Amino acid sequence: MTRFGKVLVTGGGGAIGSNVTDELVIAGAEEIVVLDNFVRGRRENLDWALANGPVRLVEGDIRDKDLVHELMEGVDVLFHHAAIRITQCAEEPRLALEVLVDGTYNVIEAAAEKNVRRVVASSSASAYGLATEFPTREDHHPYANDTLYGAAKVFNEGLLRSFHAMKGLNYVALRYFNVYGPRMDVHGLYTEVLVRWMERITEGKPPLIFGDGSQTMDFIYMGDIARANMLAAETERNDVVYNVATGVETSLLELAQMLLKVMDSDLAVEHGPERAVNGVTRRMADTSLAREELGFEAEVQLEEGLTRLVEWWRAEKDGAPTQPINTLGRVRA
Repeated sequence: MTRFGKVLVTGGGGAIGSNVTDELVIAGAEEIVVLDNFVRGRRENLDWALANGPVRLVEGDIRDKDLVHELMEGVDVLFHHAAIRITQCAEEPRLALEVLVDGTYNVIEAAAEKNVRRVVASSSASAYGLATEFPTREDHHPYANDTLYGAAKVFNEGLLRSFHAMKGLNYVALRYFNVYGPRMDVHGLYTEVLVRWMERITEGKPPLIFGDGSQTMDFIYMGDIARANMLAAETERNDVVYNVATGVETSLLELAQMLLKVMDSDLAVEHGPERAVNGVTRRMADTSLAREELGFEAEVQLEEGLTRLVEWWRAEKDGAPTQPINTLGRVRA
């Protein structure tokens, strides 16, 4: 196992960033610096890590070039998770440019200048837009993307490649598919739907789908995302991008039916009139490259992941303290 010296986690108060921070504490990292402005992240997500590891929390913004360069001094491994959600990109495109493009440039520039040993960067399946081939490989073209968020992620990957070519930056980028699980963003494009469904089912109301629910996604559990980040930090591979997914496509209708089963409900799914059409109607990743080169394969299948999600959601509503995400799996195993 790699010995982690000083680690910087941008966006460390978010769902993925905080779970990676927990894993770094468990792995025995010597020093962990978390940078977050808490516009999207939550301080509560870091309670366990702050209480149990050498974690220093810095409230700040990746748009602050001087701060980013200061924090990058002496960093061994960088995990770059700071971002704004896809829906906010559409609402505030100028902010999206400032954070996802200019802010990420600050981070990557500083990492190259300070000779950071390894950068693990978050990318997204949004880079593909609606793919033309399924399962979708990493070398699939990105030209069908029509979102500002996806465009920024394509640019970010190009930025990483450029700094690798110019400065020898050592990096791995991870294209996450549809991430769900404890600490997930309740205002996300599809995660908000899961929360709304859980609330309705608890109230004795059926989950509501607008349209026929045939749109498919490739759902990947938050704990598997955190594990993929750790593997990316430890691999000797360099200048490479991996899909992080299960390789299984699930329709919204199937998702709602599975959630009903997990919550022991005999309600039937309710359908409403179709709303604005999401241009990405199908997602299914080819996960062979991550399996062969990174040693990553999703361990938590959807039904088990939804079970853990519901457990976390109920505990969260009851005010339970945060715990490392994989604790649920370890306890249940």
